Amino acid sequence: MAALAERRVIPHDELKSRSKRKAEGAAESEEAVAPAARPEDLRLLEALLFAAAEPLDEKTLAARLPAEFDVRASLRALQIEYAARGVNLVRIAGKWTFRTANDLSWLLTKEAIVPKKLSRAAIETLSVIAYHQPVTRVEVEEIRGVVMSKGTFDVLMETGWIRPRGRRKTPGRPITYGTTEAFLSHFGLEALGDLPGLEELKGSGLLDGRLPPSFNIPAPSDDPALRDDEDPLEPGDLDLGLAPPPERIEE
Repeated sequence: MAALAERRVIPHDELKSRSKRKAEGAAESEEAVAPAARPEDLRLLEALLFAAAEPLDEKTLAARLPAEFDVRASLRALQIEYAARGVNLVRIAGKWTFRTANDLSWLLTKEAIVPKKLSRAAIETLSVIAYHQPVTRVEVEEIRGVVMSKGTFDVLMETGWIRPRGRRKTPGRPITYGTTEAFLSHFGLEALGDLPGLEELKGSGLLDGRLPPSFNIPAPSDDPALRDDEDPLEPGDLDLGLAPPPERIEE
């Protein structure tokens, strides 16, 4: 016959002792994982600053806190506490606010392409350069029949659609301009020869049908090499850093 398991009666005192030890162990474990207590003024300031939609000055903060709190000292303490974190407490124009740490600003950087509508002058100038390149500013003005502002060329340079090529071998050595690969890419052209010709422009309504018989449109050239009447640019000879780096200057 199988032996019966021994049944032991635990005395009441032993049960009470076990329960006490268990409760003490639980308390010690809870204390070990509990976060360190923080001064109440820091917690209140932290809550106010995080909830604020804009930076707050010390007077506004003091009005929301108990009178016995030293707001300025508490702000300094909170600033030190957050100094090594991803968010810092900073003072701007006498007001306090939380901001992303400067060394982490790259995480929040967002690049966006902002479309800009070219002016009529810029479109006409771009067209003249595309068909007549290499061409100088004065030559563009003569073709268009108007004097244009410097900003028109600046806008086209910023888009990356035109570039300075060289200098014309004439008195004053004016800069010559031409289009870029970015120009071809933007307008979906394989080569400059794909630009519409005279008949296509007339058919699209972009040219007046009553043009003089001698009017013609030159065939644009894709040749990036300097012409016989052009000198190469020298590094730094253009203002505002518009000159291409030496390695990109055509020989």
